[in-house]
Amino acid sequence: MGYLGRALSLELTAVQQYSAQARLVATWGLSEAAGILRKEAEEELQHVNRIIERMLAVGVAPGGSQLRPVKLASNLTALLKINLQLEDDIIQLYHSAVHHCAREGDHDNRIFFDELLKEEQQHYAELESWSRRLHKVT
Repeated sequence: MGYLGRALSLELTAVQQYSAQARLVATWGLSEAAGILRKEAEEELQHVNRIIERMLAVGVAPGGSQLRPVKLASNLTALLKINLQLEDDIIQLYHSAVHHCAREGDHDNRIFFDELLKEEQQHYAELESWSRRLHKVT
């Protein structure tokens, strides 16, 4: 159950961070980037909802223990670097959760965390690709 609480905290952190960053880059006039970041926030919110559903299904009251502060930067490249680190932290948590559930023989939660892991790995790959494209332009 500890993994579910930590996952909820990190996913809520991601929603908060992507939402704030979307608004920031919109003020810079980067409407396309703002749209991408809003989409990321929506995808992370879907993870939040799935984690809450899972917690309720196993009889645990949902509660994110502690949100990380939003990290901002003065340019889009730096924001993406920050976001890649957050996504990596989430990926590492899900790796750990999958391995823990496998050791414990908790098949249902292993599958649950493995699905989230794959989705977060895809998020990471998309952000990394975006970051590489920005480096080519600058």
